[in-house]
Amino acid sequence: MEQQDTHVHTEYAVIDIGEDVGALIIYCQPELRGREIEVSPRESAWLRTHTAVLERRASNQPVFAALFLELPVGDYMIWGNSGEPVGEVTISGGEIAEIDWRHLLPGTPSKKGVRHGGPLRGSA
Repeated sequence: MEQQDTHVHTEYAVIDIGEDVGALIIYCQPELRGREIEVSPRESAWLRTHTAVLERRASNQPVFAALFLELPVGDYMIWGNSGEPVGEVTISGGEIAEIDWRHLLPGTPSKKGVRHGGPLRGSA
């Protein structure tokens, strides 16, 4: 049985980016809270890393997001629950890539909403 994290995370997330390292934020709908999202290098699907969708506060508003705080530069696949890739993203050094899945129904992420690395707008 999957256990959900119902704690609201108000602490700052420490993102460790630099020349060869970037980060990824995937914004989600509240229904995905506690669910795990996995990414892997495009050429190495078995080398997956995962993180949970957590509730955080930004400008005193709830934000549900999966934060990958430190990813080596490269092209990545985003994996869904079915074991099939549901999107792709490019991680650039010193940048934060953002993907917005808030407009999608739960369980239907697609390549739409993928944004390549760039400056972070706002905080998560």
